[in-house]
Amino acid sequence: MGMWSLGLGAIGAALAGIFLANTDMCLPKVSQASMEHLEEADLRSTIDDDNVIKAKSLWDKNGAVVMAEASELSSLKSQLEELGVPLVAVVKENIGTEIQDFRPHFAGEIYIDEKQHFYGLLQRKMGGLGFIRLGVWQNFIRAWRSGYQGNMHGEGFILGGVFVIGAGDQGILLEHQEKEFGNKVDTADVLEAVKKIVPVK
Repeated sequence: MGMWSLGLGAIGAALAGIFLANTDMCLPKVSQASMEHLEEADLRSTIDDDNVIKAKSLWDKNGAVVMAEASELSSLKSQLEELGVPLVAVVKENIGTEIQDFRPHFAGEIYIDEKQHFYGLLQRKMGGLGFIRLGVWQNFIRAWRSGYQGNMHGEGFILGGVFVIGAGDQGILLEHQEKEFGNKVDTADVLEAVKKIVPVK
């Protein structure tokens, strides 16, 4: 009887753990980004290693949509071009063929944010919890079906996000921080925010 009790207790604990892992209680806490923090980011070109720019130059005149580790927004490229707003990806590292493999899935410029300013003042990590979250598996399958497989190199646990940043002093018009791996921003929300950008004359 004692072994049965231990076995049932272990199963109960495992089920409770899986249940809790699939609630928002276990997700990393989000802290809102500040313009000062983002503006000062040094971004290295992925085409010319010697070319390092201040992030602010990306949105100073026309605003920008800046993505930290997301590729789905490439579908908005033509609409963003009509509005004169650049689409930019920021990645945290360049290991092996990582960026080369990412380029076919992204339609804009790619920069490396070595100090990871665009990944939050408090970096959010998913850790091993991601392997038992249903939403993570659904997002993984969706990405795999669309042809993007990622890689097994480098730091893979830090969560990214998307920013729509206005021109001049408009500031952050939309901020989406991933809650779990593959947590997508709504493209309609991105376009709505982009339409609020007032270019600097």
